[in-house]
Amino acid sequence: MNQKQKIKRSVKSDLLPWFASNKRSMPWRSNRTPYRVWISELMLQQTRVDQATPYFHRFMKRFPSLKSLAEASQEDVLKMWEGLGYYSRARNLHKAAQIIAKDWNGRFPQTGDDIQSLPGIGSYTSAAIGSLAFDLDLAVLDGNVIRVLTRLFAYSTDSRSTTAKRELQQLADELLVKGQAGDFNEAMMELGATVCMPRSPQCKVCPLSSVCLGYKSDRPTDFPVKAPKKKVPHIIVGAAVITNSKNQILVAQRRAEDMLGGLWEFPGGKQEQGENIKECIARELKEELGVNAEIGDFIVTVKHAYSHFTMELHTYYAKIKSGRPRPIECQDYQWLKVADLRSVPYSKADLMIIKELEKS
Repeated sequence: MNQKQKIKRSVKSDLLPWFASNKRSMPWRSNRTPYRVWISELMLQQTRVDQATPYFHRFMKRFPSLKSLAEASQEDVLKMWEGLGYYSRARNLHKAAQIIAKDWNGRFPQTGDDIQSLPGIGSYTSAAIGSLAFDLDLAVLDGNVIRVLTRLFAYSTDSRSTTAKRELQQLADELLVKGQAGDFNEAMMELGATVCMPRSPQCKVCPLSSVCLGYKSDRPTDFPVKAPKKKVPHIIVGAAVITNSKNQILVAQRRAEDMLGGLWEFPGGKQEQGENIKECIARELKEELGVNAEIGDFIVTVKHAYSHFTMELHTYYAKIKSGRPRPIECQDYQWLKVADLRSVPYSKADLMIIKELEKS
């Protein structure tokens, strides 16, 4: 019996019973519908279960059905997604709900290809929805599953490579227990999240340890193999908290096609070579809103990491000296009292500025 056959037999005899006895209680595992599976999977792609749970409850309370989501404004959807990051997922979620309402009579499509045709749904999400909501024999491949598979097979190809993704997907497909795809997928993900963890795998309690080559090699943490990441760029950004005589603050809405599109922010931008941070803010306000501003006192520096760069955001008070704001390099703007700032959606960095303003 080869390694693949041994693992497949152990998946059925050991992993699935282990999952049945050890699976965690999660809100999306009860009252399971395609809609609830879809929302939970998108949230879990970017955050842990304990972090995603309150967001899921809040989202479901505001949008209890696909119909309510389709009929909502994009700004409402972004507000409910606020703090989760990857806001393009929220925008695609909204678009997909509108497409389902219009083209599918409000009923979620039920084949892998049809599910994947929706905006923002790739192979992982379509396999998750298909297997968990419609019992389709589709295997998922996420970070947890990749870690489990690479350890089971002592797989030594760079797991981020296209070749590895293709070969690991094929392994997942071959190990899949037909007719039990949902349980198989959740069991593999649960194993990766609670036992086969990145730094401290609990091999002695793993239901698959008897067939795991990574465990037998006594170096399971060598897998998955990952080539060193390239150093991500670091940028310095300046932003202004512009105040007026009515104790209001100006916030600008990012253009739909830009990163973080549709979210609101304190206006500003990236520091250019040769200018200090106050000069940067003044230039950005002129370019973005067409105003000449006096930059005042420092408020706070916010440090934040995105997937492809890190950022240092320096924030200062400002007042308009001349010109009237107009949306030149932004979608819109509005004046809000500090108490009303949270009525619209922001990125995490801008939320940290709001928190600072609320202290004063």
